[in-house]
Amino acid sequence: MLSKPTFAVLVSAVTLTALTLTACKEASAPPPQQTPQVGVVTLQTQPYALTTQLPGRTSAYRIAEVRPQVNGILQKRLFSEGSDVKAGQQLYQIDPATYQATYKSTQATELSASALAKRYELLVKDKAVSQQAYDEARAAALQAQAAVEQAQIDLRYTKVLAPISGRIGRSLSTEGALVSNAQANALATIQQLDPIYVDVTQSTKELLTLRKELSDGRLSQAGDNAAKVRLKLEDGSTFAHEGKLEFSDVSVDEGTGSVILRAVFPNPDHLLLPGMYVQAELVTGVNQQAILAPQQGITRNSKGEATAMVVNDKNIVEARVLQAERTSGSTWLVNAGLKSGDRLITQGLQYIKPGVEVNAQPADNLGKPQSEPKPASSEGATESN
Repeated sequence: MLSKPTFAVLVSAVTLTALTLTACKEASAPPPQQTPQVGVVTLQTQPYALTTQLPGRTSAYRIAEVRPQVNGILQKRLFSEGSDVKAGQQLYQIDPATYQATYKSTQATELSASALAKRYELLVKDKAVSQQAYDEARAAALQAQAAVEQAQIDLRYTKVLAPISGRIGRSLSTEGALVSNAQANALATIQQLDPIYVDVTQSTKELLTLRKELSDGRLSQAGDNAAKVRLKLEDGSTFAHEGKLEFSDVSVDEGTGSVILRAVFPNPDHLLLPGMYVQAELVTGVNQQAILAPQQGITRNSKGEATAMVVNDKNIVEARVLQAERTSGSTWLVNAGLKSGDRLITQGLQYIKPGVEVNAQPADNLGKPQSEPKPASSEGATESN
């Protein structure tokens, strides 16, 4: 039987052991889990102009080949190669000697025939000549008059005039050369560069998608802006003048599956030259209920689909699969998967997963808000597109 001192020591030891075990258990217990905090952006719909960037080439507004209309020796060239010429300006002089002689000869013939016809006109009244003789004399006078007019035309054609205003290229004939109205080569070529055409190509797939969106009401006509086009040049600069879309071709290129769109641009400084490669930006329509989502909140899954995390009204994280094919600056234009009022998570995505409750706070990782975001664009992959 234990004595009282021994029993007291044993009780103290047991108590100390129990307290130690309790303290260790309390020390090893994990702290209560905290609700993760995320930054969100509340999405709102807004009208948005959609643009399409298409590759294209410039071409002259008008092209005229300068050709001789009479035969002869080229005497003079009266212009500077590469200069601007006006319609009606004389460019070449063909030797006019033979045509002047022919003109004078026809004038003499016409004078004689007209005089004879006038005499017969008086004599036929007195029946001094037959009606047939008078008719023949009158016909001969008209033929002589026509010959004078033809000779006058040929003489005028010895002065080769510019058919249009524009910039003339190099001369393909020199003084002393024999030219003919049936020759294959032109004397020179004039191109009107102001205004200038820009021919761009658009795939039929894009064209059909645009028309379907317009017919379904997802897009509305852009009004006057629908006909306006801007250009980006090969060096990346933007052309200073705005152009207008004139027409769309009625046939499809079987090789590329695309149609030709033609725009016309003012070109007062002749910065655009025929054959230059450009990127044309066309306003295709206006999405009145556009959703623009910050790129920080859009990711891609293993299938390559655009995805986003949103916080529902119960502060629970939901995963969404989106249709987002176009970018606009630092945002994505979302066609499906998000709606107005959704709280998109842009901050703290690495700490959450679908189904988790979160503490949603306004995001601070977006920088300065854009008051007027740039139009969404769709760039053509190649020139032929």
